[in-house]
Amino acid sequence: MSEERLLSKKKPAFPVSSALASYLEKYNRQIEIPVFYDDLLRFQGSIAVHDKDGEDTLWVRVYFSDFDREEIDLSLKQVYSILHSDGSDRILEFLNIDAVDYCTFGNSKPFRVKVRNILNDNYTYLYIKKTDASRIYGLELEHMLSPYNLNFLVYKDTLIEEHIAGIPGDVFIKDYLPDCSAREQAQLAKEFVKFNERCMIRLLGDMRAYNYVIVPTHDFDHVEYKIRAIDFDQQCFEGKLKVYRPQFFKENFRMVELVSERLKQESVDQYQIEERSIIAKRFKSTADRVRELIEIAEKDSISLDKNILRLREEVYEITHDMTFRKCETMGEILKAVLDFVIRNYEDMNPKG
Repeated sequence: MSEERLLSKKKPAFPVSSALASYLEKYNRQIEIPVFYDDLLRFQGSIAVHDKDGEDTLWVRVYFSDFDREEIDLSLKQVYSILHSDGSDRILEFLNIDAVDYCTFGNSKPFRVKVRNILNDNYTYLYIKKTDASRIYGLELEHMLSPYNLNFLVYKDTLIEEHIAGIPGDVFIKDYLPDCSAREQAQLAKEFVKFNERCMIRLLGDMRAYNYVIVPTHDFDHVEYKIRAIDFDQQCFEGKLKVYRPQFFKENFRMVELVSERLKQESVDQYQIEERSIIAKRFKSTADRVRELIEIAEKDSISLDKNILRLREEVYEITHDMTFRKCETMGEILKAVLDFVIRNYEDMNPKG
């Protein structure tokens, strides 16, 4: 199935409800910041950004007038301090804004800001986007139900996200995977199975290869790989269950091949059970906060009626659980999926 048929043509941005805003404030995600997304749209010009091979990255480097540049640079340094430090001005003199890039590709049209420490030349990125409720749910669920913590801030219509380091999946598949050993390929296959399961359970869609990164970690005499999502626009929106399973995107075909080549079906089943169990354990360890978020999502509008109707039927066909047919929102479907996974985990681990 092609991605054009798999995904809707355009996903709308959903506003942050008062209940979600209160949740964000409670958990220190909502805080006043000195710059808005629209401020960065005042750029005066731009040039295309190319990679080391001369290929267009679909990002453009933007330039501001001298008057705007001074104000924006200071504001971006303050945002960095709020996101990564104590929010004070003490570190501002040691920071430099090396570049501001803008991406016209995709739904979020983010700005990417390169912030460098002038004392040691270390640098990192932060991303500035328009606020979208479904994206915020995706970030929070990633923070609580995946192996990784995420740092982000929301203020009115602006969302600030920290950079998630790693090798973009499409780049890794093209440039690095051919040189991986048989053992490394088997380990990547395992991680893809677990990643596929994790996305499906928490209804994170559109994990095409350029929407996740491969993170290599050197461990004694070998390299371990992990897979991390970096794009959360398609949290709980689409009606097709396949959208929430990375294995069905053509960009991931080589990873699916790895699973077939390197893993027996018994191993695939084992890794799926492992991931479900891990998610159930994470849910139980952060139950109050997760349930609070999902209760808000249950009442929120973050999808279309036709998508909700289709998804609840497709999940019912797999689980035969009548709960799904009673769901009226995407939040209710998400809750039903998580409850289904937790029940199965508790049935297998009655003392767990």
